[in-house]
Amino acid sequence: MSLPASPHVQRGATLVVGLIMLLLITLIVSSAFTLSGTNLKSVGNMQLRDEAIAAANIAIEEVTSSPFTNAPAAEEVNVDINNDNTTDYVVSIATPVCIRESEVPAVLEGNESGVRAGVLTPPSEWNTVWSLDATVTDPASGAAAHIRSGVRVLLTQTEKDSVCP
Repeated sequence: MSLPASPHVQRGATLVVGLIMLLLITLIVSSAFTLSGTNLKSVGNMQLRDEAIAAANIAIEEVTSSPFTNAPAAEEVNVDINNDNTTDYVVSIATPVCIRESEVPAVLEGNESGVRAGVLTPPSEWNTVWSLDATVTDPASGAAAHIRSGVRVLLTQTEKDSVCP
C-alpha cells in the first residue's frame, strides 16, 4: 500500500503549470486581437480605394456625357459619393487624347421592298477612339486611384481634323 504524498514533497508544480497555461492563453488572445485589428485596417483601406475608383468612374462618365471633343482640355471634377452636398473627392481628368480614328464605311441601305437604293450615310463620318485618364487622391485617408478609360465618338470630317492628329 502506498502512502499519500506529504505536503513537503509537493513544491508548487500545479502553480507553475497553471501560470504557463495562463501565459499561453494570454498570448493567443493578444495575437488574435492584433490580427483582427490588422484585418480591419486592410478592409478599411480596400473600401477607401474602391470609393476612390468609383469617384474616378463618376468623373469619367460626367466628362464623356459632355461634348468633350469640341475642345479637349484637362479639368477637375468634384464628386459627392454619399450625396450629402459636400465634395468628397476631387478627380483630376487629364486632357482627353484621340488615339485612333477610322472612317465609317459607306452603307447601302434598302428601301421597304428590300431593294438597295444607294449610299445614305455621309461619306465623311469618322469613328474616333479617345483615351481618358482620371486620377483621384483623398488627402484625409491617403486613398488613391488612377483609372484609364476608352470611349468611341462619332465625328464629322471637320471635327476630326480639328481635334485628332
